[in-house]
Amino acid sequence: MKVLLINGSPKPNGCTARALKEVADTLEKEGVETEILTIGNQAIRGCIACGYCKTNKKCVFNDIVNEAAVKFEEADGLVIGSPVYYGSANGTLVSFLDRLFYSTSFSKKMKAGASVVSCRRGGNTATFDELNKYFTISEMPVVSSRYWNMVHGFTADDVERDAEGLQTMRVLARNMAFLMKGIALAKEEYGLPEAEKTVFTNFMDGK
Repeated sequence: MKVLLINGSPKPNGCTARALKEVADTLEKEGVETEILTIGNQAIRGCIACGYCKTNKKCVFNDIVNEAAVKFEEADGLVIGSPVYYGSANGTLVSFLDRLFYSTSFSKKMKAGASVVSCRRGGNTATFDELNKYFTISEMPVVSSRYWNMVHGFTADDVERDAEGLQTMRVLARNMAFLMKGIALAKEEYGLPEAEKTVFTNFMDGK
């Protein structure tokens, strides 16, 4: 089993990275292979709604988004990590995720998803909610811990002293490993849940 972890911070060794490392180290102890991909220090533009991905199965901008898509398809789980910027996720990460989820045609159904947030003081729960929406629109079970998945601190050293936050990361990792293993067993025994054809509802006719 494998989990891809995305570090949306521009600092490869900052607070978000420290939280993700705690998750990754614990997953490895549970027998799960991990890979951390740092994307927050790259120039990633947002989606331009060009429709290229609909026919070509990848984004028109051939950057780290397309590289990550291959890794995401192969993974059993995805962990998204972000610092808090003005009460929300890093803008670079949001652009990355918009394009990653929109441009990929492979099924994400029953891949485990978790978000991890780091902040100095506030804005963490709003960011946590923002990131989880990528999972719930994609039929990905959201993994929980015993508290919201967040750490506090201005530096990685501060996070090192956030004992509760780091424990939350370890509990999250163990729960994720358990969930992925359970899903794998359920697939063998029962298969995936029945898939319905997508229905789009709109009220453009005024009814």
